[in-house]
Amino acid sequence: MQRIHVRRAARDSQRTGREESGKRHEPAVPSGRRMNAVQRASRARVVAAERVLSGGGSCLLHGEAGAILVRAVEPLDEAALADWLAENARCTLLITGTRAQALGLAVPAASCAALELGRPIAAAALLALVGPGLPVDGGRGLPEGCTLRLGNRIEEAAVDLAKRAGLMPAVLARPVGPEARGDVSVEAEAILARSRDDLATLRPVVEARLPIAATERGRLVLFRSASGAVEHLAFLVGDPAGVPAPLVRLHSECFTGDVFGSLRCDCGEQLDAALAQMAEEGAGVLVYLRQEGRGIGLLNKLRAYRLQDQGLDTVDANTHLGFLPDERDYAFAAAMLRMLGIERLRLITNNPEKLHALARHGVSVVERVPSSVPANQHNLFYLETKARRSGHLLRALGSGMGGVPVGRGRG
Repeated sequence: MQRIHVRRAARDSQRTGREESGKRHEPAVPSGRRMNAVQRASRARVVAAERVLSGGGSCLLHGEAGAILVRAVEPLDEAALADWLAENARCTLLITGTRAQALGLAVPAASCAALELGRPIAAAALLALVGPGLPVDGGRGLPEGCTLRLGNRIEEAAVDLAKRAGLMPAVLARPVGPEARGDVSVEAEAILARSRDDLATLRPVVEARLPIAATERGRLVLFRSASGAVEHLAFLVGDPAGVPAPLVRLHSECFTGDVFGSLRCDCGEQLDAALAQMAEEGAGVLVYLRQEGRGIGLLNKLRAYRLQDQGLDTVDANTHLGFLPDERDYAFAAAMLRMLGIERLRLITNNPEKLHALARHGVSVVERVPSSVPANQHNLFYLETKARRSGHLLRALGSGMGGVPVGRGRG
């Protein structure tokens, strides 16, 4: 493996006085933990279960409370869904607390809501509960014959699995005995531990020189978890580890903004502005996190856009789909920065949560550098919403905010 700018690799280079081009070495792991054979097999089953679920197959989830057989609602067409309901008349629909709240049900937002279907329900009626919109007739609350309870640990894992598979977080489940079989069998706790395991085994695997328009002194480092299911990137300008507190931006992937220059957000403009600032200073790190749409994925982000076109703001659109307002995890960014030898930095952001998250994970932010790019008629309401509901530290966007201190840019 060619040179990786983590602290151990730097020591190796100093010791040998040269780069070991083409020779593989094992980079540092954030927590020092590596998976044993049993853990690798368990993690592989989680990855397989995500694929099976997204393809419309059945997954057997088991834990201390027993076992359930689940299928995601989204991949099933109305005919397949009707067949499942006919065969499993007393099954349970599992949705997130945020989706349940959108339906007018009183449950905590971060919970799993279990809707026990006590009598046969039409496929169309069940799809209306799942989304992506609200029932077309404006109906809210439980269908006749349904009862509501909070989901248990295994049911929480089933909903989390659907999220991780990039689907709307809604699954059908029924309890099964020890003789039951699904297309794949997986432990519930392994699903719930997915992020922890991916973080623990995250490491840099390749680095390449990458001159770009903003600077010719660029290098791109790709980080990957042991399962291969998680990949994040870091773009290095100059030698940021040699600077006491380099400029850093945590930039979540935005396909529409970064690639197409979407006017619905300001992501692409902030990406360009951050790279220009780093180039001007001669050093910096842009951590590029594969967390599209604040962690809900591109497909669900486009669904959220459709809901926004119907009048919802960016926060409510996400929660109506069954997600939290922000599903991102900045622990990966902190681990990447530490492996790059950076523990003190100046952070380009308007988002206070990024400051708090890095601090929680042991990275010191000595200065917040505001990100400021012009608003436009397409993203003004989006920016106002982020200031008003998500606490972003923005300067005044215009008279439409009624005196509330807001500003330009997305953190």
